[in-house]
Amino acid sequence: MKVFPRQNASAKEIGNMCQSWRAITPTKKPSTQKSERHKASTLTEHLGKYSLAALTPELIANFRDTRLNSIGHRGQPISANTVRLELALLGHLYTVAIQEWGLGLTYNPVQNIRKPSPGEGRDRRLSPDEEKRLFAVLRQHSNPMLAWVARIALETGMRSSEILTLTRAQVDVKRRVVRLTDTKNNEARLVPLTQTATEVFKQALNNPVRPLDCNLVFFGEPGRDGKRGPYAYTKLWNQAKKKAGLDDFRFHDLRHEAVSRLVEAGLSDQEVAAISGHRSMQMLRRYTHLRAEDLVEKLDRMAES
Repeated sequence: MKVFPRQNASAKEIGNMCQSWRAITPTKKPSTQKSERHKASTLTEHLGKYSLAALTPELIANFRDTRLNSIGHRGQPISANTVRLELALLGHLYTVAIQEWGLGLTYNPVQNIRKPSPGEGRDRRLSPDEEKRLFAVLRQHSNPMLAWVARIALETGMRSSEILTLTRAQVDVKRRVVRLTDTKNNEARLVPLTQTATEVFKQALNNPVRPLDCNLVFFGEPGRDGKRGPYAYTKLWNQAKKKAGLDDFRFHDLRHEAVSRLVEAGLSDQEVAAISGHRSMQMLRRYTHLRAEDLVEKLDRMAES
């Protein structure tokens, strides 16, 4: 890792720091690299002219407020969670600069400002009628992988990145488990399969058009180098959900629905977390209201008995 002379603390600009940070992100996952490069570009655009020593809590607070009142490239307001993550990266840059880069800084100015709340999180459920309409449209597509991928997401709660990078060796249909090794949290886990998920995986593994040299369960078309990457579902998914009348439904909502159903089925928080890969019980708080509703029904039954 690059180390800067201590006397350069007041001369080292945020923009240069972000460039130095981007230089070490290749050690991270591609999705993390992309996300952090975008946040670093935003920090450079707004704060890049300031030196590390000159950036004060007041300037950072002004950046926060400006971002919270800005419109993104998709025409939507910048979310509080996006700004929170941008500030988290800026704070981490200062921590690294203080602890590892020898820049002679005495404190981290990001620690002294209020951070935006991440919010309550999205709570879009999938009704039985919507599920029927959605999968009726998905099954109409000529490539069955579109419906298979969506069904696996709904049955297992796995993230799209986890599903699309699965290899045949990771799926054990006899034991009815999937072994995940490359996860968002960098923690391997075993995902149990419902009977429906098991049948879908059997169909996918026996896909008659699978190339002999392809190990991916859900594979795409060959690239310029002749190699096949993961199945590209996004464009087809967006078309299908609109045709089903579910414009506001996101692919990630399938994971949310799956976890909600696990809670409703009576699994404990620890069991749900083991399946979904949530790192803490706090991450599951958005689903706990389901348990409260179940308790109300049980209390009513107790009163009637």
